[in-house]
Amino acid sequence: MILSPEDTLYAYGKINEAYGSINRIDDFFRMKKLERIKEIPPTLFGMSHEDDLFQDFSMHPEDMNFRIVQPDHSTFNTLLEMTASFTYEEAPGKEMKLMIQETTTGTAVGFIKLGSPIINSKPRNEYLGGTPDLTIFNKRAIMGFIIVPTQPFGFNYLGGKLLSLICCSHEVREMLNKKYDTEMCLFETTSLYGNIKGTSQYDGLKPYLRYRGDTESKFLLTLPDFIYHDLNKWFTERNDGPLIHKGASSRKLKIQTKMISIIKNSLKEYYPDLHTEFVSFIKSKQDVTTQKRFYMSDYGYENVKDVLLGKTETLIPNKQNFDKFYLDNMVQWWKRKASNRYKKLTDEKSVRTELEVWNANTMNTIDIIR
Repeated sequence: MILSPEDTLYAYGKINEAYGSINRIDDFFRMKKLERIKEIPPTLFGMSHEDDLFQDFSMHPEDMNFRIVQPDHSTFNTLLEMTASFTYEEAPGKEMKLMIQETTTGTAVGFIKLGSPIINSKPRNEYLGGTPDLTIFNKRAIMGFIIVPTQPFGFNYLGGKLLSLICCSHEVREMLNKKYDTEMCLFETTSLYGNIKGTSQYDGLKPYLRYRGDTESKFLLTLPDFIYHDLNKWFTERNDGPLIHKGASSRKLKIQTKMISIIKNSLKEYYPDLHTEFVSFIKSKQDVTTQKRFYMSDYGYENVKDVLLGKTETLIPNKQNFDKFYLDNMVQWWKRKASNRYKKLTDEKSVRTELEVWNANTMNTIDIIR
């Protein structure tokens, strides 16, 4: 497909408009966040979504207990948008949304979304010593796409580490086993901000979660929704049909890639100088993405590699570590770490006491990377 000269310049301008102000990954997150907070539904008079979030920052970690809740879709999405600095896209495959509540207050301290792992990963393949059988792997592995504490619960109490531990717990694994009629043996996740932030909430969690290397990351960030939908409709009209068939996996990314390819080819046809400039522009925006730190958990089994490579179907618990992955044991481990953190902040008079939520009034007062 080659556009007309006029249409070529229009589409070229829309892509430049979308990516022109993005020079770092946090620029992208802030732009997407502005777009999404407008969709948070209003509350009834006298009620607030904030009331559902943990706010008792005088509570000591030793006095806390937690439960895992599966909220309805609307509640999860609304509270997550208020809490997380990033936005997320729905994806095909497995999905489990969890809200972690502190039981005394009955309020949320964080949110978890688990789903089907990405198809290919260099750190994973290096750990396994080869590419796994995807039929086996997709049945027995899960990925953490959202693991985000409310703030300042995360800051005051190492909340991100608590949520990370919960993801690796036998209790969550059994929830997945029951839902998908399987026997999960591998959990994996990546750091959100890649190599622009030196540390991650997943560090320091051995034996529960271990760093396995950095991903390879050279891709173009997704277009803002309002530009993507307008451009997709515009291209569909000129193509007399969709650019990518409706059943395709990763359809949004494939449509975006196709649109940019058409623009490149059309610029090459009519405007060679602009084509050269556009190719360089797109490459510079791919450089915005960063390598991400990759982490894995074997839930305390000792032969996960053999299972995922198809050498055996029987999992063998590691006698030294398996019981450590029960939630009660993990929470006790966290309480020791969180108590030290809370004492240090208390001694320094640095405990944060104001709930941090995203809305139009706080967009420029909360750090995107935190």
